Amino acid sequence: MAQYRSDLIQTLTDRGFLHQCTDLAALDAKAATGVITAYVGYDATADSLHIGNLVSIMMLRWLQKTGHRPITLMGGGTTKIGDPSGRDETRTLQDDATINARISSIQQSFGRFLTYGQGKTDAIMVNNADWLDGLQYIPFLRDIGRHFTINRMLTMDSVKLRLEREQPLTFLEFNYMILQGYDFVELFRRFGCSLQLGGSDQWGNIIQGVDLGRRVVEAELFGFTCPLITTSSGAKMGKTASGAVWLKAEKFSPYDYYQFWRNTEDGDVGRFLKLFTDLPLDEIARLEKLEGAEINDAKKVLALQATSLLHGPDAANDAAETARKTFEQGGIGDDLPTIEIDAAVLKAGIATWDLFNRAGLAASNGEARRLIRGGGAKLNDQKCDDENAMVTSDAAANGVIKLSAGKKRHAIVKVIG
Repeated sequence: MAQYRSDLIQTLTDRGFLHQCTDLAALDAKAATGVITAYVGYDATADSLHIGNLVSIMMLRWLQKTGHRPITLMGGGTTKIGDPSGRDETRTLQDDATINARISSIQQSFGRFLTYGQGKTDAIMVNNADWLDGLQYIPFLRDIGRHFTINRMLTMDSVKLRLEREQPLTFLEFNYMILQGYDFVELFRRFGCSLQLGGSDQWGNIIQGVDLGRRVVEAELFGFTCPLITTSSGAKMGKTASGAVWLKAEKFSPYDYYQFWRNTEDGDVGRFLKLFTDLPLDEIARLEKLEGAEINDAKKVLALQATSLLHGPDAANDAAETARKTFEQGGIGDDLPTIEIDAAVLKAGIATWDLFNRAGLAASNGEARRLIRGGGAKLNDQKCDDENAMVTSDAAANGVIKLSAGKKRHAIVKVIG
């Protein structure tokens, strides 16, 4: 294992975050001799960040824990353009009110991972609309645009892949990498920021910013990316049967978040413990050695630690207890996803497939029917054999019905009225 001078680079490397770096030796030397200010940008494409953003947030967390200053850059300006990276279609344009509301919602997640304030290594949050919204088009093109060649821009994956697939790339989106590069320069000017962190899909945009900083302000800037996180089976991390794994509790409950980590593939446990928890490496090494049924103990540690970071220890412990009651005792936990059904509706009866769909255990009526026909559905821990069977008040023990889709997904139906 390579040895570095700085705690920052040693930690990021040991925990599996290093994929590419513009000049690793120089960055290591700089981090060993002073405080580095680094940033990650987050566009407001939804009202919550998702687990795909978590790797970069954890990089900022370790940056701060090793004595450096993080910047979370909110893309109030760049969201109006839309990052074409990894997309075949142009993003839907959003108005200012929607973007600002999303940013306000997104900001809440960062406080769990980073310490904000006025101290030397306290995190700061800024919005690139502060400088992008006021740009004058022709002066910007003369001052900044002249440093970008079309030849080089066409080689960037965000552009090249879209063209190779013969999907349209608007001139608006084509400007995104120029604005992102300008963000880096502006952050250097305002805050002395010299490092941009991001995912491997941002490499092209990052190196454009590094080059722009050298040309425009004669600054030594650095780029550092983490690898694309996939599961051992090759799937993209962060997708579930019900959709994205959001970081906002209102969109993805602490219990569901706990279960997401609890269901990690065996081969990913050690890697995910390094990336997504604060556990010491020697403790992770011990957990990695567990085999057979004991690997479930490591998964519980991963789930508890990851959920504690995002939602706090109380919510994590509640989720763990709910899971224990549900899976180890066969009971009904208090924090399972819950829907309410009016007693009058249940008295008349509701089709089994309809109930599973309403509870969110299937994405459509057809999927609910297939789930039941395939033998994967249970009602009150009893297998459902008939998708059209009517569920009535008789199924509600103490006003509650437990639904299960497979072994790992559950929901509660509460009868009201």
